[in-house]
Amino acid sequence: MLESVLIHCPYCGEPIEILVDASVDSQRYIEDCQVCCRPIDIAVDVDEDGELHVSAASENDG
Repeated sequence: MLESVLIHCPYCGEPIEILVDASVDSQRYIEDCQVCCRPIDIAVDVDEDGELHVSAASENDG
């Protein structure tokens, strides 16, 4: 089940819409910014209530 999530690029600050697989409890991956093309370290967690938590960090901060 994919959900649309709005994040902000840690490099250029632009809002970016990403699709996140909410059926996986915890995941971490790299996705390039759609604006500046730099790699964003994305962490996704789904809590016990099914609420989705997404964080975006620069590659060096991750």
